[in-house]
Amino acid sequence: MSNSLKPLYWIGSSKKDLISLPELVRDIVCYALHLSQDEKKHVQAKPLKGFGGAGVLEVVEDYLGNTYRAFYTVRLADGVYVLHCFQKKSTSGIATPKPDMDLIYERLKVAQEHAKGSTK
Repeated sequence: MSNSLKPLYWIGSSKKDLISLPELVRDIVCYALHLSQDEKKHVQAKPLKGFGGAGVLEVVEDYLGNTYRAFYTVRLADGVYVLHCFQKKSTSGIATPKPDMDLIYERLKVAQEHAKGSTK
């Protein structure tokens, strides 16, 4: 275990969105984020397809018949950036809906800009 954890940054409404999820889901996501701050990976964290080398990870948790997802990146040197958390509403397919993918992409750009600014 390292001596210090990487800082955690919340992009957009990601913190408010996480807080609104059921407690069990929050606990799993928060533990995954904590592990990532210590440069470890939660067993449920999987790379999100379509982001190449951006290192966007996804944690999916099913709870009481609903599916919840949280997305974050660990590839930026200055910390862990939480990009998006939501309850998946679509009943067809497992793919992340396009509006959510677009939001993740936009928030990743914000995180990259923040990381550039903090290294100057």
